[in-house]
Amino acid sequence: MTLTIGPTVAAPQQLPTGHRRRTALLAGTAFALTAVLRLIGIGPSGDLFIDELIYRQVGHSAALGGFPQASGTPFFLHPPAFFYLEAAWEKLFGYSPDTVTAVHDMRPLNALFAAGTAALIVVLIMRVTRSPLAASAGAALFALDPYTIRQNDRVMLETSLMFWVLAGLLTMLPLIEHPAPTHARTRALAAGLLFGIALLTKDEAALLTLLPLAIAALLRLAPRRRLLLLTGAATVMPYTVYVALLTAYGHFGQFWAAKTSGISRLVGFIQSTGFNSQGAPSLSGRLLAQISGYGSSYLLLAAGPLALLLLLQRGSRVHRMLSVMYGCSALALGYALVIGTLEEQALYLLLVPTTVIIAAALPLLRKAPAGHPARRAVRIGGAALLAVALTFSCAAYTTTRATPDDGYARLLAYLNDHVPAGTAISAPDGGATPGISAWALGSRYRVGNWLTPTQREQAGAQYLVVPWQVIDQGYGAAAPIPVHALAAQGTLLFSFHGRTYGQLALYRIPLPTSTAPAAAPGSGHGG
Repeated sequence: MTLTIGPTVAAPQQLPTGHRRRTALLAGTAFALTAVLRLIGIGPSGDLFIDELIYRQVGHSAALGGFPQASGTPFFLHPPAFFYLEAAWEKLFGYSPDTVTAVHDMRPLNALFAAGTAALIVVLIMRVTRSPLAASAGAALFALDPYTIRQNDRVMLETSLMFWVLAGLLTMLPLIEHPAPTHARTRALAAGLLFGIALLTKDEAALLTLLPLAIAALLRLAPRRRLLLLTGAATVMPYTVYVALLTAYGHFGQFWAAKTSGISRLVGFIQSTGFNSQGAPSLSGRLLAQISGYGSSYLLLAAGPLALLLLLQRGSRVHRMLSVMYGCSALALGYALVIGTLEEQALYLLLVPTTVIIAAALPLLRKAPAGHPARRAVRIGGAALLAVALTFSCAAYTTTRATPDDGYARLLAYLNDHVPAGTAISAPDGGATPGISAWALGSRYRVGNWLTPTQREQAGAQYLVVPWQVIDQGYGAAAPIPVHALAAQGTLLFSFHGRTYGQLALYRIPLPTSTAPAAAPGSGHGG
């Protein structure tokens, strides 16, 4: 038996004035509430993440002029759009050389992008469904979802990327309708430029912009397919200009080396990071370990395919375009899960489209034929899903905001008070590439992966910093057993337990007997 959900109709071209006012009011409310929710406790609510520290340094270099750099060399692993946004933010609000302060000062930028994303979800859902309830539900799911908050709280690329993708999608949707809107070419170019900014933020945006455009053109979702081709051409324009500029300044070789390395990681030829890398914990184990904090996020992801079925049965061009966008997100994440480099932040690129299609599908739950046996069950199930997700999300938000997770900020404060600058500190969470401890402490201390007696002797390292969750889960350069053995020889000076790194500990460890100095650096502090 086939469940038919409503007739096939196109969205209206001209929305009533009252509808526009309601949309503006809901979007403004969603922006304000999401901004408040993100900005409350945004610093101590989440510990420093290594990518934040790297991107903050790259953004600071952009503020100094020229192409963004990391550790003194041009940074071409990711395109520069977000880093120049960081530079503009720094020009407005200043820059602190303190590592923790610099990151915390930049986090509000993504909080505002998150608020803008909530507003875009409202406008998008109101246009597709004309349902204030569905638009409000979509904004609430986004604003309160614990995984979404985790990503928005960090100085990462994905938050602004999805903002530009949704802005481009909202601008492009009228091109899918019949008849085409007035000034259709201008709209196609504007949508493409917004998609282009997303592509200039992170290369993976191509999977959320160019790929859906190509599929929509092949499926003839738009009455005038050439408008989608024009949008695609405009999408690649900003990136083309960027490549032309770096080539003109003689950086193409460095750019190509960074991109080929990044592509190798993306397709899975290099597995240096992510859940598929050697020694990393299994994805299933990681998901189970975090279900208490992100259960509502998992529930939304599980409901996504059901919402997709409803949208496909609805049959309108706009609903199919939303389905294509969601499908491309799921396809990209599925590939990374099985073969490519799957990192936790990639889930955000699926969770936001999932939230959109769930909100768009909500009004369809009450449009089944009155006598259909599944009508009541579907409506009750949808309402229960929404209630459970929002309740769990509210509880998770309250818990995380009330429980600080700022171990490295506290560790740095302790070190500043008790250990002289320039002191050697062993940090086994890094190896050939610096780990979180090296990035967090390196501006004031000498940090290295010194574990053997010879290494510690040569470096003069009498302190050991260990984020135990990183080590015990296999993400560090050193195996857990030798790190535990070395820590057992020392004296615990500082300890903090947080959600991000588990126990973050500082130990005073002895130098080999033959090299131990009479007065060790930092010996004036208490234990």
